[in-house]
Amino acid sequence: MLKKIGFVLLIFIIIFLQACENNPNTNISTSSNPTTLTLYSEDLNLYDQGFSNPISKAITEKTDVTLNILYPTEGVSDKIDLMITSGDYPDLIMIKDTQKLVDASAYMDLRPLIEAYGPNLKKLYGDYYNRLKFSLEDESIYVLPTKPVDEERLEPILGFQLQHAVVQALGYPELKTLEDYEMAIKRYMAMFPTIDGQKTIGITMVMDDWRWLISLGNFSAFATGLPDDGNWYIHPETYEATYRFLRPEEKEYFRWLNHLYHEGLIDPDSFVQDFDAYSAKIASGRVLGLIDAKWQYSYGESVLRSLGKESRMYGQYPLQMDETTKAADFRDIGYMAGYGIGISKDCEDPVAAIKFLDFMASDQGHILRFWGIEGEHYYYQKDGIRTIYEDQMKLRIEDPEYFKRTGINTYAYPFPMWGLGKKDATGNYYNPDSMVLKNNHSDIELQVLDNYGVDTWKDLYPSEDELPVSLWGQAWDIPIPSEGNLRLQLDACDEIMKMGLVKAILADPQDFDKVWANIMSQLNEAGVHEMGQAFTELILDRIELWQ
Repeated sequence: MLKKIGFVLLIFIIIFLQACENNPNTNISTSSNPTTLTLYSEDLNLYDQGFSNPISKAITEKTDVTLNILYPTEGVSDKIDLMITSGDYPDLIMIKDTQKLVDASAYMDLRPLIEAYGPNLKKLYGDYYNRLKFSLEDESIYVLPTKPVDEERLEPILGFQLQHAVVQALGYPELKTLEDYEMAIKRYMAMFPTIDGQKTIGITMVMDDWRWLISLGNFSAFATGLPDDGNWYIHPETYEATYRFLRPEEKEYFRWLNHLYHEGLIDPDSFVQDFDAYSAKIASGRVLGLIDAKWQYSYGESVLRSLGKESRMYGQYPLQMDETTKAADFRDIGYMAGYGIGISKDCEDPVAAIKFLDFMASDQGHILRFWGIEGEHYYYQKDGIRTIYEDQMKLRIEDPEYFKRTGINTYAYPFPMWGLGKKDATGNYYNPDSMVLKNNHSDIELQVLDNYGVDTWKDLYPSEDELPVSLWGQAWDIPIPSEGNLRLQLDACDEIMKMGLVKAILADPQDFDKVWANIMSQLNEAGVHEMGQAFTELILDRIELWQ
C-alpha cells in the first residue's frame, strides 16, 4: 500500500515539475551552476580521473550536470551495509545486488520518470523494456541495466590466456585441453627461466575481494563446458539449480590447479596480491599465462603494447578439461536486463538525474562518449561516414593513457548504451570499437592467428549456433530476496568455497581428496541443497517474467 502511495506521489511531483518547466516564469533551479550528482559505483573505473577530462566537461555542457563518482575503498558489501544502516544514499547508485537496496526502499521507481523525460531510454531498451521490471510481483523499474543493447560479440570474454611468444617459440602447438596448456607453459619456462632479468612466472591469478569469483571460481565451469551462470549450474531441461561446486567435474579442475601449483607453474602471490599488483605483474611481461576475463587483464596488456612488447600480449584459447565439452562463452543469453544504475530516494533532483541518463542513451551522448569531439577526435567524410583521425586511431590502440586523458570510452560502463556492432540511423556505428576491434590486432597477433587458421580469437570458439539458448540470461544476475535463508546460505557457501579452494590448491596432493571432502561437508552444513531448491524457484520466475 505504501509503495502505491509513493508511486502516486512521485507522479504528482513529476506533473508539477513539468508544469514548472512549461511555465516561463518558473525556474526549477535558481542557480546557473551545473547540478552535481553523486554516483556510487561498485566497480572501479581505472580511467576516471574525477569527471575532469575533455569528454566529461563536454557532457556537463550538454546536460548541465557534473558527476562526483565514488568507488569502494574497502569491501563492497560493507559500504552498502553502511548506506542502509545510515539511511544516507548518494543520488545515483550502481551495485550488483539490486535486491538489497530494493528491500531497503533505497531506489525510486524510474518508470514515471522515464515516461516523462526518457525518450532516448525508451528507444534504447525498446523491445526489452518489459525486462526492466524488477519481478513478477513488483513491476517497478529500479535500475537502468549496464548491459549494452543489441551487442554483437566480437571477441571472447573468458578464456585461458597464453603469450604469443610462447606459441611462437613452440611452433604453434595444438591447444585444445588443459594438458596442452600446461605442457606449453612448462616447456617454455624450461627454455626461458627468466624474462628481462626477472624470474618467469607460469600463471598468475587474482583473488582480491570479489575477483576470486572470476579468476578462480568461474573457470571450473568454463573448462567443463558450462556457461557463465556464476556459481550455479542450471539443468538445461528441468531448470533445476545446483551450486555447481558440488559437481565432480569441478573437483577435478581444482585438482589440476593443485597439480600446477606443486609443479611450480602457479604464482604463489596469486592468493594474496591485490588487483594493482596483479596488473603490474602482467605489464612486466614475465607472466606466460592467465586464467581470467578479458576486461580484468586488458589494462596490463595495453601497457605491454605501449612498450613495444607485443609478443608478451595474450591469445585467448577456449581450453577444456577434455575434448568432450565445448566452451560456452558465446552462448546466446538474449538481452540480460540485470543490475544497473538507479536513482536513490535521497536524490533532490530526480528530473536532472533521469535527463542526464537519457542524454547518455541518446545518439549525441553515444557519439560524445565513444567517438569524442568532432574536429578533434573524428570527422565526417563527404559521404557522411564518421571517421576517426589516423593519429587518434593509433593512440586509441597503442596508448594506455589515451582514454584516461581524453575521457573517450571512460563513461561507457555503467551507463546505458548500445552494443558493439549497432549502427545509428545515419549508418554509422554508435561505438567505433566495432571497427577498432576488427583492426586492432598487432602484426605478431595476426601471425599467431594465421598459424592457427583463423582471423580472430572468436573464430577459435564454438559459435552461438553450436550452443543452447539461455532463457534466464545469466543466473548470477538474478536478484536474491533478503527474506528467507537463501541469501545467507549463498553468502556462507561462497565464503566456504573462497577459503576452501585456496586450501585445496595449496594442499599436499595426497591430501587433496580429504580437503575437498571437508569442503563438501561444510557446504552440506550450510544448507547447500536447500539453497539450490530455493534458487530453482527464482530461475523459473525469471523465465516466466522474461517470456
